[in-house]
Amino acid sequence: MKKSLFDQASILFSGLFFLSTGYLDEQFCQVEDLQDEASPNFVEEVVTLFFKDSGRLMSNIEQALEKYPRDFNRWDAYMQQLKGSCSSIGASRMKNECMSFRDSCGQGNVEGCMRSFQKVKREHAVLRQKLESYFQLLRQAGSAGAATRPVM
Repeated sequence: MKKSLFDQASILFSGLFFLSTGYLDEQFCQVEDLQDEASPNFVEEVVTLFFKDSGRLMSNIEQALEKYPRDFNRWDAYMQQLKGSCSSIGASRMKNECMSFRDSCGQGNVEGCMRSFQKVKREHAVLRQKLESYFQLLRQAGSAGAATRPVM
């Protein structure tokens, strides 16, 4: 039996938020709770802004890693900004990798910073793909094209 688009979106949301995958945390649900009829695409707009901002921050970090070798204070300051962005939308796996990077900065561990940053970029790409799929399914399933959280 073929699942409805709404059922597919519910399954995708479960895979993002529940089932111990940890991509998103309760903060994402709080952002979704702010969406209403006056701004039916609020969550998608917030997520779009997050990816724009996080892309810029990751570019800044990448440049700092190249231009300022062993400047752990600078690296840490940039990563703190990215961690804050992750926290604001509930991107918990990304946030955790940001914290690992910052721990490596505190230890003066260049290799650990580089490894953690690669993980941050990987988590960013996976989260983007999953959320794009989620919003696409919700737009297809929604009556007016508004992305809203499926009822679990």
